[in-house]
Amino acid sequence: MGFTTPTLPSLDMAEWSTGTRAERIRPMARHWAEVGFGTPVILHLFYVVKIALYVAVGALIISTTSGLGGITAIGSWWDEPIVFQKAVIFTLLFEVIGLGCGFGPLNNRYVPPMGSALYWLRPGTIRLPPWPRLVPLTRGDRRGLVDVALYAALILIGVVALFTDGRDGDTSSTAVGLLPLWLPVTLAVLLAVTGLRDKTIFLAARGEVYGALLLTTLLTGADMLVAAKLVFVVIWMGAATSKLNKHFPFVVSTMMSNSPLIRPRALKRKFFEHFPDDLRPGRPARVVAHISTAIEMLVPVALFVSHGGWPTAVAATVMVIFHLGILTAIPMGVPLEWNVFMIFGVLFLFVAHADVGFSDTANPALVVAIPLISTVIVVLGNLLPGKVSFLPGMRYYAGNWDTTLWCITPSGSAKIDAGIVSISSMPAAQLERVYGKDRLHIPLYLGYAFRAMNTHGRALFTLAHRAMAGRDEADYVLTDGERICAMTLGWNFGDGHLHGEQLIDALRSRCDLEPGEVRVVLLEAQPIHRGSQRYRLVDAATGEFERGELRVADMVTRQPWDDQVPVDVAESRIP
Repeated sequence: MGFTTPTLPSLDMAEWSTGTRAERIRPMARHWAEVGFGTPVILHLFYVVKIALYVAVGALIISTTSGLGGITAIGSWWDEPIVFQKAVIFTLLFEVIGLGCGFGPLNNRYVPPMGSALYWLRPGTIRLPPWPRLVPLTRGDRRGLVDVALYAALILIGVVALFTDGRDGDTSSTAVGLLPLWLPVTLAVLLAVTGLRDKTIFLAARGEVYGALLLTTLLTGADMLVAAKLVFVVIWMGAATSKLNKHFPFVVSTMMSNSPLIRPRALKRKFFEHFPDDLRPGRPARVVAHISTAIEMLVPVALFVSHGGWPTAVAATVMVIFHLGILTAIPMGVPLEWNVFMIFGVLFLFVAHADVGFSDTANPALVVAIPLISTVIVVLGNLLPGKVSFLPGMRYYAGNWDTTLWCITPSGSAKIDAGIVSISSMPAAQLERVYGKDRLHIPLYLGYAFRAMNTHGRALFTLAHRAMAGRDEADYVLTDGERICAMTLGWNFGDGHLHGEQLIDALRSRCDLEPGEVRVVLLEAQPIHRGSQRYRLVDAATGEFERGELRVADMVTRQPWDDQVPVDVAESRIP
C-alpha cells in the first residue's frame, strides 16, 4: 500500500478492456486477495484520527458535568451511571450526524465524505417511511419542513442532554445523579417519530443499539445497568446467530485481505483455498470464522453470569480483543466508533459494575422488556430477512444481507442526477473525479471484485445478465446499490432495504425514466431456515418482471468471477 496513493493492480489496459465482465473481475479478485482495496496508508490514519477525536471530544464534553471533577479526574468518574447515559447519547449523535458508520471513501463516499445531516436538514430530499400505509401522517417520500424540524430537534435535544448536569440522586458513589428523565424520554420519542417518517435516519442513528440502550437509561440504579447488560448480550448473541451460515468465512477472508495490519502478501494468500485460482476461503479463514462466532455466542453469557474475579477478567479481555480485531481491520463500511463503544460497554457494565446482577433489580419485568423486544426482532430478522433490516436483525458482518445491483444507461444516469435533490454526483462521476477518466474502471471493477468475493456477488452478477436480457450489456454501467443509496438518501451501510423497490418508486416519480434505462437486481438475504435466497428483477420504469431463487450451495462452490450460478425462475415477464 502506498502512503498517499492507492495500490492499484498492474494491468495491460488495452487487453483487459476487451474481456468480458467476468474476465475483467478475475485479476481484480486476485488483487483483492493479495492487497485488498489498496487504500493509501494516509487514509487509514485519517480514520484512526477520527476515532481518537470521537473518544477525546466525547470525554471532554462528558467531563463538563457538574460533580465529576473535570477531564483530569477521569479515572475517578468514568464508571458513573450518568457517564454511560451521556456516552450513549454522544455516540447516537455522532452516528446520526453522519460521522460514524458510512463515513468517507471506505464506504464509497468520496465527494463529500459524508451526507446525513447535509441531506436531512434539506427539504426536497428523499425520505423512506417504514410503514406508510399503517402509520398515520407518514405517507410520501419527499422531505418537508416537518421532517427537517424533527431531525433538528433530535440533534438539539441530544446536545442539551450532553451539557445538562445530573440530578434526582442515584446509587452512584459521588451522588452525581442521572440526567433529568425528560431528556432521554424526549430524545427517545424524537428518534422514534423521526424514524417513522424516515427509516434511514433511525438506521443511521443505529437505533437498534443506541436507541435500545437509551431506553435502558430511563431506569435507575441496578435496573439500568442490568437492562443495558442484557441488551449487550442480545447484540453479541444475535450477531453470532446470524453467522451460523456458509457466508461468513467469505467475509473473514475478504476482510483479512483488506486489513492494514496484515501486510505480507504471502500471509494474505493463506486466507484463501489456493491462490490465485481458488479464492474460496481457506482453512485459516474458516477457523477464524468459527472461533469468532463461538466467542460472540458464548463469552457474553460468561460475562453476564460472572460477578467479578478472574472469570470476569478473562471474559472481558476476550471481548475487548474481539472488538479490537474488528476495529484494527478498518472494515469496509467503517463501523469503527461502534466497536470503541462496545469496548467501553464491556469495561463499564461488566467490569466496573460486575457485582450488579439480576437479583439486585427492583423491577425485573421492566429490565427484561427492552432486551426481550430486541430478541424478538433478531428472531424475525433471521426468519424473515426480507422484512427486517440487517441492523435491527443484528446480522452484522455475517455475509448474509439484502443487496442490490443497478444496471444504468447513460441516459438513465443523467435523468437520476437531474431529477433528485442531492449534494453528490452519480457514483461513476465521483470515481472519475478522484481517479481520472483513464483509470475510472479500475476502482469500479475493484468494487465489483469486493462484492464478488462475498457469496452474494456471484448471484448478483449472474442475475445482471438476466436483468439486461435482450439488450446490449455494453450500454449499461453496473453500480452497487450502496452507491446509489449514498447519493440519493445521504447514508448507506450495507442495507439493501434502503435501495429496494421503495427507492425505485421514489426515483420513478422524479426522473421520468424510460423502460430499459434502469434495471435493478434485488437479492434478499438467506433466511436461517432455508438454503436459498430469493431475487427480483425490476425495471425502474415498468416494475418487477422476474422473480425466483438461487441456492446458497451453488454460490459458495464458485469463484468470484463466476457469473453463471444456476437460477430457479418462479415468474418471468421479459419486458
